[in-house]
Amino acid sequence: MAFTAACTPRPESIAPVSMTGAYANFSCAQANSELAKERQNLATVSDQQNKAATADAIGVFFVLLPVSKITGGDKAGEVGTSKGKVLALEQRVSSCG
Repeated sequence: MAFTAACTPRPESIAPVSMTGAYANFSCAQANSELAKERQNLATVSDQQNKAATADAIGVFFVLLPVSKITGGDKAGEVGTSKGKVLALEQRVSSCG
């Protein structure tokens, strides 16, 4: 049971980092451009996180070690940060109306 708690979480279970108002000074064009880039970044780090979570599940099953946690493959912090950026940028873009 303790081993599964140490596994890398799936991206959908990672909470966004709060960044409310972080992009308030961006123009609508800047916010739209940055939002597109950040959505791509989120997709990339989420894919990496999913792969790390799968590797951990396999590692724990076979050798009782969460491999990604040991090798640095866990991208949970990056996923949370990117999710926060996307939410803040979406909030900024929604005010462009």
